[in-house]
Amino acid sequence: MMGACLVLFVGAWAVVRLFSIPVAIGMCVVAMLIPPVAAMTANRRGPEDRWWDDPSGDGQSDEWWDELDGKKRPDRD
Repeated sequence: MMGACLVLFVGAWAVVRLFSIPVAIGMCVVAMLIPPVAAMTANRRGPEDRWWDDPSGDGQSDEWWDELDGKKRPDRD
């Protein structure tokens, strides 16, 4: 994706601007939108990736969240 961004940007101002400035500006706008889309795509988590279930390191907090999520039944004394 980043290669396409560079090709669009360099091509817009090296070649396309000689024929049409509005098209070159449009190509730069498209090139400007590619990096955020690439970052969102690269950092996307899948539906099976349950990162919020990882233990936090605080035992009492983890037990409390497990109880709320129904993973562990509360102790009935």
